[in-house]
Amino acid sequence: MAPGDVAAFSQDVISASLEHAQDEYPREACGLVVLVAGAQRYVSCRNQAEGQSHFVLHPEDYAQAEAEGEVLAVVHSHPNAAPEPSEADRVMMERWGLPWLIINVPVGHWRLWYPTGYRPPLIGRPFSHGVLDCFSLVRDYYAERLGLELPDFHRPDAWWEKGGNLYLEGYAEAGFVDVTGSALREHDVLLMQLRSPVPNHAGVYLGADVVLHHLQNRLSGRETYSGFWERITRKVVRHRSLC
Repeated sequence: MAPGDVAAFSQDVISASLEHAQDEYPREACGLVVLVAGAQRYVSCRNQAEGQSHFVLHPEDYAQAEAEGEVLAVVHSHPNAAPEPSEADRVMMERWGLPWLIINVPVGHWRLWYPTGYRPPLIGRPFSHGVLDCFSLVRDYYAERLGLELPDFHRPDAWWEKGGNLYLEGYAEAGFVDVTGSALREHDVLLMQLRSPVPNHAGVYLGADVVLHHLQNRLSGRETYSGFWERITRKVVRHRSLC
């Protein structure tokens, strides 16, 4: 992934991006570069993320910008960090299909990056909720190993603490059926309840008592499926195409 030429954007856009990033510091700022009536504009957007270490651009702000003109790039800041894309940035850049202008604050350095078809590895990826998390790993596993595209559900930070029950309410829509109590098969998805009132963690059974999963604050990886993980499993689901 090579950086691009920031000269592609006007000085007014760069200045407005830097000012917004400084105003939001130490929280990440986010915005869009939009082409309106032949002129570039920087549009500041709301960051819906609860923490300070990532951003979730408000969908209403994106829709409004898209209604006004052509979205040219996504902009966000890296407080106290270099303007290099994180693993989550690379994944989201591919999803959006747009260049990303990343700004370091308070220093004020910036770089422009382009999507290149990047795909994160299944093993060893860092955790970023909603981008690289346990459900993302299940989706990527099914796409890479089985050629099956699973829907991507919106999942706010700590949804399980806010009355959400996304796994139990969404597995059927994603094409899975409940096979709890049956002998485990390779590719089965294990729905686990980890310090939560509802199942909030998922892993893929690889066979031979091994589970592939991704925990918060840890890299994704394989572990023996027994003991603790087996005890907190609440449901086993299998994709209809594998039944």
